Amino acid sequence: MSSTTSPTSRKRALLAATTAVLALAATASCSSSGSPGPAAGAGGKKIAMITGVKSDPFYITMTCAAQAEAKAKGIGFTADGSAQWDVSVQRPLIDSVGAAHPDGLMISPVDTAALTPSLKQIQASGTKIALVDTSVTDTSVGITRISSDNEKGGQVAADALAKQMGEKGSVIVISVKPGISTTDARIKGFSEEMAKYPGIKVLPTLYDNDLPATAASQIQSTLAAHPDLGGVFAGNTNTGQGVATGLAQAGKQGVVKVAAFDAEPDEITALKNGTLQVLVAQDPAAIGVQAVDELAAAFAGKPVQASIGTTMVAITKDNLNDPQIAKYVYKAAC
Repeated sequence: MSSTTSPTSRKRALLAATTAVLALAATASCSSSGSPGPAAGAGGKKIAMITGVKSDPFYITMTCAAQAEAKAKGIGFTADGSAQWDVSVQRPLIDSVGAAHPDGLMISPVDTAALTPSLKQIQASGTKIALVDTSVTDTSVGITRISSDNEKGGQVAADALAKQMGEKGSVIVISVKPGISTTDARIKGFSEEMAKYPGIKVLPTLYDNDLPATAASQIQSTLAAHPDLGGVFAGNTNTGQGVATGLAQAGKQGVVKVAAFDAEPDEITALKNGTLQVLVAQDPAAIGVQAVDELAAAFAGKPVQASIGTTMVAITKDNLNDPQIAKYVYKAAC
């Protein structure tokens, strides 16, 4: 889970706005405008996809890969997504897809519990569900769950950030909100791993509701209260960009080290500029491809993998140009 927004300067803010426009256009190209469900492919099967935030390059990368895989398999495919990370925004999309009765649904639920009744109703009607990136607590929902090992990602971020901080000072986690499976796991992994560094004090976690401006304000308040702040773990992209903005405004860019999740275009720019020091990149394309493959297997009555974890890599300024690392950078358009 991640998002696109304004970064560390006026120039980057304009870049972010452009990226969002491109992202919306890209997602629209993957959808049937105004249609409640996908058209059937050559094999007569249909898959609908609902992402967490449709303008987010993480989800655009996933959607593009899923669309290509569905086309290759002759399966009808459309995608839509929430305008923001909010249950009240995503629920109508789920209801619309449920009314269309597609053969398969790929979805990134924006809450671990609130949407479960709607998903169980869709599943009971015969639609096979693949949970992608995020999931729900009820294990009866979905034939497969495909995501990164987010707890491990949090551990990777902790180790990298501790090294950047010289294993001393205070560190804070700023994330979206409680109750999101992916970011909750990242925080858990980070906090447990950081406990291995006695010279680092972990401050109470703050939540910004996925609003970069809030993250920027929170990091400035934290700096005022904790002059020894040496590091920040940003739970997702919007948070990372908000933190970067706040640090730049406070004159602490590069002084306070930042580890962030994902590898979206604005984050890569921030990495090159030295605003962010570590990016823990997921593989959204692989998630999209594997979800289509598992649904296709289910359609054919073949065995399905109940749980699949995808690769993550740590990207730094030093290894960004390595082709084996660069392939993990997310897309703003198909």
